[in-house]
Amino acid sequence: MIVLDTHIWVWWVHGDSTLSASNRELLDSSEQTGLAVSAISCGEVAKLVERGRLTLPCPVLDWIQQALAYPGVRLIELSPRICVESTELPGEFHRDPADQIIVATARILNAPLLTLDGKILEYPHVKLTPTNA
Repeated sequence: MIVLDTHIWVWWVHGDSTLSASNRELLDSSEQTGLAVSAISCGEVAKLVERGRLTLPCPVLDWIQQALAYPGVRLIELSPRICVESTELPGEFHRDPADQIIVATARILNAPLLTLDGKILEYPHVKLTPTNA
């Protein structure tokens, strides 16, 4: 299983060319083992739409439900353990609560995270996918 950062999930669903061929191949090949999407990513997508930073082809709730139904996608609920882990990340990590929760989710699942977020890529206390490492 791999954990998807919010932007990766959106780009993958939209077929965005920003997603590299190697990342698309990784996503396709990981459908069998699972693609984890944190519940916080649903909130991030809704906020991006609210703020006009993301335009979707349908209402946001419909988009989220459709995107969660993609092959291999598994919604990871916000658990007390993930919430606490997000506040106890080792070392220095930036203050974005959504990123903290996504990183904590990957750590709790002991799964690599697929992201292009520079702050996360520089954080040594989370596993990254081979295309990021």
